[in-house]
Amino acid sequence: MKTFIRVFIISFLLFVLSISIGSYSYIKERNLSLENNIVESTEEKKEEEKKDFKESILAKLETKPKEPKSFSSLKEAKEKSNRVNFLIMGLEEIRTDTIIFASFCPDSKKVNLINIPRDTYIHRKGYNGGEQRKINSIYGDHGALGLKKAVSHILDNVPIHHIITVDFEGVEKIIDALGGVEVNVPFHMKYRDPYNKPPLNIDIKPGNQILDGKTALGFLRYRKGNNNRGGYADGDLGRIKAQHEFLKSFIGKASENLITTVTKGFNHVKTDMSLLTTISYGRKALGMTKEDFDMTILPGKAELRRIGNKVLSYYIYNKSEITKLLEEIYNVK
Repeated sequence: MKTFIRVFIISFLLFVLSISIGSYSYIKERNLSLENNIVESTEEKKEEEKKDFKESILAKLETKPKEPKSFSSLKEAKEKSNRVNFLIMGLEEIRTDTIIFASFCPDSKKVNLINIPRDTYIHRKGYNGGEQRKINSIYGDHGALGLKKAVSHILDNVPIHHIITVDFEGVEKIIDALGGVEVNVPFHMKYRDPYNKPPLNIDIKPGNQILDGKTALGFLRYRKGNNNRGGYADGDLGRIKAQHEFLKSFIGKASENLITTVTKGFNHVKTDMSLLTTISYGRKALGMTKEDFDMTILPGKAELRRIGNKVLSYYIYNKSEITKLLEEIYNVK
């Protein structure tokens, strides 16, 4: 296992930072505006303005979200829905180790995350090598826009409005700033690779425990032990499922410490969204909790295929099941 980092947590971190940066900016700007006005006002006026601002924020948090309208077909939903879709990427040099489709409904304040396994099979004309038929190789050849096109194709040509990437430097700091994340480690995770950069030494005992940043990264990176001994019975899918559980715990802590999450991770996020756009999404996302996030894996199954003289493991996506999943997300009746 030579990948730099395998962090499904990035999927949430990227999305929540993009929208919460807007929330933070909005609150900060509003606070500054109030402070400027307060300088010239009486003490009574100060208290009144503070109270009004507090009540306006609480009103946003307590307003019951509207249920999104239903559509008669997925085609109609894609054309008329006000959902905002993101492509989230965690990069491993020229490959994408983490690929997430995140769909945000501003009416219901719900987020649907679809994890796309890095070994997902996709055939590109002129790219016939075994590894070239895995979706994680597209970024190196065609960049983020090429991967965006491929993901949209797999997901029934749904629109993808924004691209978000993150570096991994800040993940450990964020987890430590939150005081660690509680997770149930399913088995003894032990792996050593002195040639990895930096050297990798994972040794996490099983059981329920709070993981600090460094240990959490080991948990998220782990797939199999040395000589392929131990590890998840269903390989990468098992790792993704374990990371889902980690992610739920992380979401709970991050949502309670939003400003900490934003300030610690701000410099590690890159996106094509403008500040005004993130502020707009941030306002709409105020009040979200971990219950508002639904996580799933792209419908499909692992399968061995022979390409040339090699037999490789791929994840074969199921087109009809993907359509059903999208119809559910878009509220198609």
